[in-house]
Amino acid sequence: MKRIIIAIVAGFITFSGAPVKAQVSVNINLGAQPEWGPTGYNHVDYYYLPDIETYYYVPKRQFIYLENGRWLFMSALPSRYRGYDLNSGYKVVINSPRPYQYFTSHKVKYAKYKGYNGKQSIIRNSNSSRYSKGNSGKSHSKGNNRHLGGKGKH
Repeated sequence: MKRIIIAIVAGFITFSGAPVKAQVSVNINLGAQPEWGPTGYNHVDYYYLPDIETYYYVPKRQFIYLENGRWLFMSALPSRYRGYDLNSGYKVVINSPRPYQYFTSHKVKYAKYKGYNGKQSIIRNSNSSRYSKGNSGKSHSKGNNRHLGGKGKH
């Protein structure tokens, strides 16, 4: 019993005199960003794609688009965007929750980027070592990286 009390007192003395250290947390999701995403961002929650008025939620890899007045969360774009090339279309980074709730504002604000094809540096084409592993842990391929329409899952 005496040893337990001594251990408790010793522990108390040790920890009470220890300096308090601040802990900083930095959230980086470079590996989660798709190869067609724009370069220059350590963290991205959503992309807004003005050409097709669609959002992409990076953490869940879901496209968010309007269908008959409802927002759908799907793993692929709908067939109506079959020819859309994610590599060349402009992406607006939005780091706020549920940006699709502000769609009307975004549609107006980012309309100037419609047809801005190929004028934005993307991760797939970057030589930066910060993107060398991509979102799958493999090196980036130089092949065509189009997201074709199809049915996705919630």
